[in-house]
Amino acid sequence: MTIVDGGATRAQSVSNALQAVETGLVAIHDAARPLITPELIEAIVATLESAPEAAGAIAAAPVTDTVKQAPLASRSAYSTSEVEYAPLAIESTLDRSRLWAAQTPQVFRTEALRAALDVEVEVRDAATDEAMLVEAAGGTVLLHPVAAPNLKVTTPDDLQVAEMHLIR
Repeated sequence: MTIVDGGATRAQSVSNALQAVETGLVAIHDAARPLITPELIEAIVATLESAPEAAGAIAAAPVTDTVKQAPLASRSAYSTSEVEYAPLAIESTLDRSRLWAAQTPQVFRTEALRAALDVEVEVRDAATDEAMLVEAAGGTVLLHPVAAPNLKVTTPDDLQVAEMHLIR
């Protein structure tokens, strides 16, 4: 096993890790999704391997909520009801039938991910996932629908839900 230092951003950490990778495929997984299964990883690898022209494949879930677009604002101010904030006017309602929520794991052809990360630091570090960078570099990224819970633990309530899944 090789251990590499993380970076100040997700993209920096992935770049650091890629320096130690000598395989044709690489999987990136967010530790905030603790319910990952080997079967899901294997399925996403199989999705990518089935499409030689694709640069990557990611776990994704269809969006089930109605999604509204609003003016750009600091979303952190809206994460708690205790903060007073100015209401935002809805600009549009997006067609959820075409929307997917990206998750991890995300599996890429190693060279495609290396090339995608070779951009200006500001662009690289602003990316919210690796698929975004691979897409921007012109690579095709496939969606692998997630059926089982692939919960992201970001709040204390999420942790309680994850614990319930583990108890079952």
